[in-house]
Amino acid sequence: MNQHFTEITLKATGAAALGESEVIQRLWSGYGKIVRVGLEYEVEGRAPSLQSVVVKHVHWPDEKHHPRGWNTGRSHERKVTSYQVETAFYEQWANRCDASCRVPHCLALETHGDEVFMVMEDLDASGFGGRRNAVTPAEIRACLSWLAHFHAEFMGQKPVNLWPTGTYWHLETRPDELAELDDPRLKAAASAIDRKLGDSRFQTFVHGDAKLANFCFAPDGRVAAVDFQYVGGGCGMKDVAYFLGSCLSEGECERQESALLDCYFAELEAALSARNRALDFKALEADWRALYPVAWTDFFRFLQGWSPGHWKIHRYSRRLANQVLDQIF
Repeated sequence: MNQHFTEITLKATGAAALGESEVIQRLWSGYGKIVRVGLEYEVEGRAPSLQSVVVKHVHWPDEKHHPRGWNTGRSHERKVTSYQVETAFYEQWANRCDASCRVPHCLALETHGDEVFMVMEDLDASGFGGRRNAVTPAEIRACLSWLAHFHAEFMGQKPVNLWPTGTYWHLETRPDELAELDDPRLKAAASAIDRKLGDSRFQTFVHGDAKLANFCFAPDGRVAAVDFQYVGGGCGMKDVAYFLGSCLSEGECERQESALLDCYFAELEAALSARNRALDFKALEADWRALYPVAWTDFFRFLQGWSPGHWKIHRYSRRLANQVLDQIF
């Protein structure tokens, strides 16, 4: 961390010096890293309110190395925009996320040349230290509740300075992957699938990358979410389908689809009621339930072009895709 960014961190936290640091994660395609940084204070004998922060330091790489070979200029521009969007989310929107859709507090933001620097609350220190490779039914419901409250909070809101259409796999931003798609029927339907999702009269903000790895768990069952590079407008089913696909096997998707959608919509109704949002919930539920397989197929379309051998390409995905394609053709 250079002196400029060190000074930003010290000013934001009131610390006298930075202590030990550890790399939490290196960003996709060599675009920087996320680091936990300890804080040191001059006053002894008093516990500081902050003992550590998480710093997300983004810088454009000299050479772009993508794990799957997608290192085009378009890919670079998409990533640059994603970090601008994340900065805008924390500057303009994150303060509307309460305990029901918890996000880390942002302490400082700086864009400096080809670098982006974010000083964030350390969610581990705030009690959200759990990460999951597999989840219990209660943890799935907690994540669906987070999504429902997030969608309720931003229902009908225009995504100013965010992605006009959220999610990292949105068709307009992924022409390279569409060109590689070796499924003529799915390729021909891609625009119609995208329109179906965009034409829903119930639009909100979607997280855009709501996979299991982006949820942080507290021992008491609460969850928080991170990584808002692809937040933007859209139908909430995009988040729900993508989240369930990130943590359930093919068989679990088949068996639990109905019950988990029931859980999400019950949470969404309660979340909208708590916020006094006046809308026709029965119409919203009917519209979004019908769009669940469409949202699933939209991501399936991306996967087929991006990584045809991916583990999420299974019979359940193909069944939903065929169901949607039969409706279109």
